[in-house]
Amino acid sequence: MPLRLAALLLPLALSLLPLPAAAQERPASQAYLGSERCITCHEAVGEAWKGSHHQLAWTAPTPDNIRANFDGTEFTLGEMSARFSLTAEGRPHVSVTERDGVTTEYDVHSVIGVEPLQQYILETEPGRLQSFDVVWDTEKGGWFHLYPAQNYAPDDGLHWTGPYKTWNSRCAACHATGFEANFDPQTRSFASTEVEIGVGCEACHGPGSAHVDWATRYQTTQEAPPPAHGFPVDMSEPAQMIEQCAGCHSRREPYTEGNPVPGTPYHDSYNLSLLREGAYEADGQILDEVYVYGSFLQSKMYAKGVSCTNCHQPHEAELIAEGNAVCAQCHSPAGNPEFPSLPLKVFDGPEHTHHPEGSAGAECKNCHMVERVYMGNDWRADHSFRIPRPDLDAETGAPDACTTCHADRDPAWAAAKLEEWFPESTHRGPHYGQVLAHGRRDPARAAPELRSLSQDGDMAGIVRATALYLLEQAGDPAEAAALEALLRDPDPLVRAAAVRLQRAAPAMERAPRIMASLSDPSRSVRMAAAQSLLDAQIAAMPPRYESALRNAFGEWQASMASRLDFPETHLQMGGMALVMRNLPAAAEAFGEATRLDPQLADAWIMQVRIAFAMGDEARGGTLLTEALGRNPDNVTLQMMRRELTGEDIDLLPPPSSE
Repeated sequence: MPLRLAALLLPLALSLLPLPAAAQERPASQAYLGSERCITCHEAVGEAWKGSHHQLAWTAPTPDNIRANFDGTEFTLGEMSARFSLTAEGRPHVSVTERDGVTTEYDVHSVIGVEPLQQYILETEPGRLQSFDVVWDTEKGGWFHLYPAQNYAPDDGLHWTGPYKTWNSRCAACHATGFEANFDPQTRSFASTEVEIGVGCEACHGPGSAHVDWATRYQTTQEAPPPAHGFPVDMSEPAQMIEQCAGCHSRREPYTEGNPVPGTPYHDSYNLSLLREGAYEADGQILDEVYVYGSFLQSKMYAKGVSCTNCHQPHEAELIAEGNAVCAQCHSPAGNPEFPSLPLKVFDGPEHTHHPEGSAGAECKNCHMVERVYMGNDWRADHSFRIPRPDLDAETGAPDACTTCHADRDPAWAAAKLEEWFPESTHRGPHYGQVLAHGRRDPARAAPELRSLSQDGDMAGIVRATALYLLEQAGDPAEAAALEALLRDPDPLVRAAAVRLQRAAPAMERAPRIMASLSDPSRSVRMAAAQSLLDAQIAAMPPRYESALRNAFGEWQASMASRLDFPETHLQMGGMALVMRNLPAAAEAFGEATRLDPQLADAWIMQVRIAFAMGDEARGGTLLTEALGRNPDNVTLQMMRRELTGEDIDLLPPPSSE
């Protein structure tokens, strides 16, 4: 009789709330030393780094670091208010009165960033650090709220004290060096550690002990340097350097609770967000805050070998030149021998820009790197370096650089202007944004286009993977069969998406196709394969595949165990338990999700259904009442109450109590 593959994994699969593995001591060759030790030899680099946005990404609350006015200033938003002052010892202090009228006193624990805004971390309980939503505008002066339209109540999961604003697990790893969150799910507390706060030398180069050991010996032995001079990542190798920067400068799901050792391949450390609705425009332009890497992967510059340091100084965290000079170092009549495919002509001039010199329209970035504002006043540039395509407006609905600036004009006007200025342009042909837009609207109807896009080896991997993601929504087994070859694509993003597409296939067809993916070089692919085999049924499998499945499943479980203070982790574990018909474990996981975020209505709904399925009607009724108390406007919960009580209730949201 066929056995569920997951039955082979019961020792792992039934431990749905595992303790994180104890932090293993790194070998002496991977010991961190701290930036000051590096600077004793690398003085010039150290001077460039000091005062940079990297060094100041996280600092102590000293007078030199605080930009805000803590001299009795106040901020009020509705029924919430905050008063900022200094204690008798001169420590910055915040008195917060929430919408429920409760006032709590906090000393500022530490400081985030330096400009254009500065945010402050408050310790809400021992070891738990939360990023406060009232921040200081360092350019204009004055306090403002990051989310003024919401102004969440204290019992809302999105409140600044909630799980989505926990500094230890959500943010600190990219603002520190050698950070470990050290969350204990039994006590629901943190004992976080770091080598140093701020992005220090070893945050990018990796632990420096092996390098220092070699440098110390070199004085007497003159021995040749080891690979990468003893560092685990070779920052002189563009691909490694880009992935190292991308670890923080990307929208992604981490597989560990702290910093992976620099040099760890990106797809062994993170699950990169694809070009999904809500995060990106249909044509791949930035929409929500996506931190550059996903945009850069779409660019021709990335495809041609351009790396971060071609434009940015890594230690100063500044551009290598002012204004258009950054672009003109390559895009000019002189060109750049590193990139021989570039056309040698004037780009920084009216003959190309068609705007007066010195105007906003003559700046390269305003046409090719459209900016959006995040966190209230922080402008971020799209790094896909795209050519404006206002002619795609009707199909994609995405903005374009022209009408972003000329707000009084429409895309048709802009498209006509570009055709007038560049009549022989080859950049007005088909665009992948058209296919992705069609796929978002109706993935089944757009399947032929999506299939063709996913197979286009000249297209960026993130675009092809997004096409596969949209095909997955169509759920057609024929597409899974047709695109089986992509399980062996060179790009791990494409391979992982191809594995997930196989979920559309019947389990007995899916399993043999993706068995090899359990041993893929990329952890992202291995974990996707384990997830896709959870519900598969098979009588037996060769020992090598059984071992690979256990290992991949263990990696997935370890990844979940590293994020046990995330509500979304418990949603995932609840779904996993349901697939395995483990209703008590599913109820426990969904219960933890709603404890962390009471507004997760779907998790409440699952708890209620599980309670009734297990014959506990009293508990089901109690859970339903509590769920409606937290989510009174949810129509599904209202309907469940009507079914339970027989009440003829109005399904419209109740009047606001405010």
